[in-house]
Order: sequence, then C-alpha cells, then structure tokens
Amino acid sequence: MISLAAFGNQLYYGTRSFEFIKRRKIWYFFAVIVLASSIGGLAINGLKLGIEFRGGTEFITTSDIPANQMRTDLEDLGLRQVIVQSVGSDRLAIQTEELTSAQLSSFTTQIADLAGAVASEVTVKSVGPTWGADITRTALIGIVVFLILVMIFLSIYFEIRMAAAAFIALVHDLLVTIGVYAIFGFEVTPATAIGVLTILGYSLYDTVVIFDKVKENVKGVTLQTAQTYDEAANFAINQTVVRSINTSIVAILPIAGILFIGAYVLRASTLQDLAIALFVGIAAGVYSSIFIATPILTDLKATDPEIKTLREKVLARREAIATTGIDPYAVTKTETRAKYTAAQGGPRNQPKRKSRRLR
Repeated sequence: MISLAAFGNQLYYGTRSFEFIKRRKIWYFFAVIVLASSIGGLAINGLKLGIEFRGGTEFITTSDIPANQMRTDLEDLGLRQVIVQSVGSDRLAIQTEELTSAQLSSFTTQIADLAGAVASEVTVKSVGPTWGADITRTALIGIVVFLILVMIFLSIYFEIRMAAAAFIALVHDLLVTIGVYAIFGFEVTPATAIGVLTILGYSLYDTVVIFDKVKENVKGVTLQTAQTYDEAANFAINQTVVRSINTSIVAILPIAGILFIGAYVLRASTLQDLAIALFVGIAAGVYSSIFIATPILTDLKATDPEIKTLREKVLARREAIATTGIDPYAVTKTETRAKYTAAQGGPRNQPKRKSRRLR
C-alpha cells in the first residue's frame, strides 16, 4: 500500500491528480445545501445569546439536583427566561432575566434552599442590557474590521479576484459556524466570538497557502499553450491538499479533546463555547479553501480576455494533435528556430577564431 508521503509526492509532481476544478459544480451544490440549512436554522431558531450579550442575572451555586429539575422549580417560582447549565460535577449556572435588588436577595435565598446550599455561597452576576449591547456591537465591529483588512491585504498581495474568492470562502465559514450554533441551540458567548475570529484567521491562512501556489503556477501562463489557467490552478490544489489536510487534522484533534473534556468531563461552558466554534470553523475552513476559494477564483478569471484566449489556444492545439497527430506548436517552434539559424548563417559559417600560439 502506498504511503501518505509517497501519495503526497505523486500529487505534488503531477503523476497523480484529482480534478477539483472540473467538479466544482458538485462542491458548489454541497456548499449551497449547507449554507441554506445554516441560514434556515438561523431564521427559524435564531441565536441563543449568552447573558453577556442579552443582559440578565446569573447565579452559580453548588447543587446535587439535576439541571432540568432546577429549571422546573425556578419556573414555578415565577422566574422567566431561565437557563440552567451544569458546571463541573457539583455546580449549576442559572441565568434569568435582569432582576432588581429586592428580587436578587429573595431569589438568591430561594435558589440556595432549592440547591441545598448556603445563600452566602451563591455567586451572583448581573449584566445590564446596555453593557450587553456594547459587547454585541464590539464583536460585530471586530468581525467586520477583520474582513475589511483581509480584503485589503489580499488585494495588495495577490489581486482583486483572489481577494474576492477568499472573502467568499470566509463568509461561507462564518455562516456555517453561526448556522451550527442556531440549529443545535448552542449558546453564543464572548468565547464564541473569539473562536469565530480565530477560525477566520485559520481559514485565511489555509486559503493563502493554496493561492500562493496558484500564483506561482500561473506566472507566465499566458505565454504557453500546454495548459489552461484552470489546469494550473487545479495543479496547485493537488500540490497543497495533503498539507492542508494534515495541518487541519493536527489542529482539530486537540480541539476535539478540549471539546470532550470541557463539555463532558469538566462541564466548563467557556471551554465548550470556544471549542465548538473552533471545531466547526476549522472543518468548514478546510472545505472552503480547497473546494470553494480556488474554483471561484477560476470562475472569476474566466471572464479575463487573456485567459479566454489562452483556453482557446490550448484547446485548438489539443484538437489539432488529436486530429492530425502533429503538434502545431512544435512545428512553429522548429520553423522559427530554422529561420533564426539560417539568418545567422549557422554555427559552421561563423568566422573561426585564430589559435593562440604559446610563447
């Protein structure tokens, strides 16, 4: 069985190749389905915003009773918008609507009685709606500024079409991650916003690696007739696909460990929120950098007159070879060399140098 290193070498040197660009409609179709599901889940369920974004009051207490029972008991007391989560093995985090000072004192005592704890040991945190709105605005500004800086950087380093393709891939990753949170009802916290910015950076890195190879492969591509722009770009994906997958696996495995330990062992909501965003985002980023960014780039470049002309020349040359068995490019090159040699008189007609005598 061929090793992964040998398989990667075959892809890198072109002895084996996968048609990523030719099958781009399949990748687009799959991406559209995922995006439609994400947008649908967002429209139907909305996002479950954490207390930091929507405002409210949070109680943390030691308790041996299940979270579902605590939620039911608190709703019977008249509390609304109650969210109860397990924190570790012996604590509960209880989030409610914003309460007044009198309500805080009353409900703290009642929660302690229900949980079998001491009221003085119950931790209380209140977040006003104004502060929550500021956090939301700051998170959105951070994402928008990041996307703008990305467009500027890619436009300078590569070109505007590559910047547009990378931007579309980033939006895909962002929508997929948000859609997963909406569909499965995961809570959106500041840790989620940090995770989203992190995975956007990772996805950008993966896309830049592939685009850098595309840039190298298509340099001077219009000066030859052996391959089209699409083929040169497809070759770049094949050369980097093993590296992208290996890097992603190395990144995803520890995140999966954090997700498992944070969610099921420690029951730490912050670790869970961060790990979910990273896990989903990196997986979406791998897909978008390979199957979306470069195929979209080739579609955008297809409107370039030089790329159209190159494609016509390449296809015409291949058709001539298939029909006549003669490569017109090779014939033209031979004729040009013969004319140049005749014009120069050939190497035999050049004046001979006089031999130098040894003194």
